Amino acid sequence: MDTKGRLNALEVALNNEMRERQFYLKHAERTKNHLGRAMFLQIADEELEHHERIQELRKKWQNNEKWPETIPLKVKETKVDTILKDFLRETDDISEADDDDRQAIETAIDFEDRGAAFYSGLREEVSDPKEKAFFDLLARIEHEHWASLRDTQDFLNDPAAWYTKSEHHGLEG
Repeated sequence: MDTKGRLNALEVALNNEMRERQFYLKHAERTKNHLGRAMFLQIADEELEHHERIQELRKKWQNNEKWPETIPLKVKETKVDTILKDFLRETDDISEADDDDRQAIETAIDFEDRGAAFYSGLREEVSDPKEKAFFDLLARIEHEHWASLRDTQDFLNDPAAWYTKSEHHGLEG
């Protein structure tokens, strides 16, 4: 992928990260479900950090027309995978999710799935090891968001089945 292609890909990533952040903030404000709100707010914060890091990368890349040597390749590790378990450990207040909550989670799952595929595709198209590592990190975080949202979706749809699955109960006989 040439420099122009990379910069275009970063523009797409910037737009996606900001669009997703706005989506998560909107649904965090709308939902009455405390778990959904916590999940949406955490992912919104992480999407903002991704946006800021990609924006910094784009600016430096535009000036140098190559992968910047001085930009840190790290973004914070996602905390989204602990939200459901922490939430359940800290509260008994499991408010019912409504159809809008379920649809928002379904849409978010799709966002994160496409984001993971997008960053994985970028990772495969570049040869610089630092560049590969950066896009791999973003792909893995988007995948973790996807997995956590699926887990939350499973819990909201059928808490009893979720507890059975998460606690690995088996039949004895």
